[in-house]
Amino acid sequence: MALKDSGYHTSLFGKCHFAPVPYDRTMPDAMLPYEEFREYYQSLGIDELRLQDDKQVSAWFCDDYSRELDRAGYLTPYREAVWNPEYQKVFPFPGPACWHPDAWVGDQAAGSIRRYDQKKPLFAWISFSGPHFPFDAPQEYVDRIDRSRLPERIRREGEFAGTDRIHHDSYYGGGNGTVIDGARPAKGKGCRSYTEEYWERMRTSYYANVKLIDDQVGKIVDAVRQRYGDNALILFTADHGEMLGNHGLWGKNMCAYDEVWRIPLLIRYPGNRKRAVEERLVNSTDFLPTCLGAAGGRQICCDGNDLADSAWSREYTFAEGEGFMAVTDGRKKYIHLQRQNGKKRELIDLMKDPHEFDNRVSWPEYQAEAAHLEEKMLEHMIPSVLA
Repeated sequence: MALKDSGYHTSLFGKCHFAPVPYDRTMPDAMLPYEEFREYYQSLGIDELRLQDDKQVSAWFCDDYSRELDRAGYLTPYREAVWNPEYQKVFPFPGPACWHPDAWVGDQAAGSIRRYDQKKPLFAWISFSGPHFPFDAPQEYVDRIDRSRLPERIRREGEFAGTDRIHHDSYYGGGNGTVIDGARPAKGKGCRSYTEEYWERMRTSYYANVKLIDDQVGKIVDAVRQRYGDNALILFTADHGEMLGNHGLWGKNMCAYDEVWRIPLLIRYPGNRKRAVEERLVNSTDFLPTCLGAAGGRQICCDGNDLADSAWSREYTFAEGEGFMAVTDGRKKYIHLQRQNGKKRELIDLMKDPHEFDNRVSWPEYQAEAAHLEEKMLEHMIPSVLA
């Protein structure tokens, strides 16, 4: 809404996911209405919305993509694949690559940018569902991946043997829902049941989906250059990463591993600004003030800062979820999981243990560090709760 108030035409292509999805209503033999979600999203200030609100959501609810996929004749086989428990969320997209959710989003965005002819400046948010699961890359993209060059999975035998580890149940099973996403499709609800053949198929499909998205990003950047030349701010990022078999897990729920937390952030400003790689800590909360600053709009009160200010930096960055919060200064990392049946805490020394194998929260020499980071977490959280 802040950009709209600054005179911009606002558009969003792809995934919103700004409201809880009623997963308990989904069923394998019927598509459900989704208009209430569309109305809510547009009430936030979106002028143009082409909705593909998550791969699985499009197989459960009638959004823009699922309607067009149905008319093309591919919705039913896609729904069947999404619902099939034997696939364990890994399958080739059952249609031409041009109908994959991420290809559809790329086409919608690039076409709209090329056609845009209003006098208002344009803000376009292109939100790909992939490479988030289900791992559904088209076969032609899967065939492009050299499986012999897949990186080794990072893991250590017995790292989740202690019940103090947050992902003990994610790996061994029996988590009663408080587990990482990838545990749910697994036999026994534990990721340790996945075979090496499964991990190879899943990871190959993930990288293939990345390649598909890369093609779409190239298409969109070409459209921006054709329409605006050099007069555009381009920001490329993600909302989270993927465990991708590291530590024997896949998914992102309740994860503060760097595989999930450290995400790409590329910013291209208009003009011949000097290229640079910066190591400072940033949050996704910094994206809004960065866009408002570039747009010349009025800044609003939020938890972020304009990244164009190269002199600004933060000492800590935070992640949070349902009953989950983590904080890091880039050297140590503190994670807290709170549930009705108790809590789990972890402290990771990223300098001595970059692969995050050891929970040092109970080690005597780390008590001061754990207390310090827990205090910083509370300092960050309490003003928001009390505001």
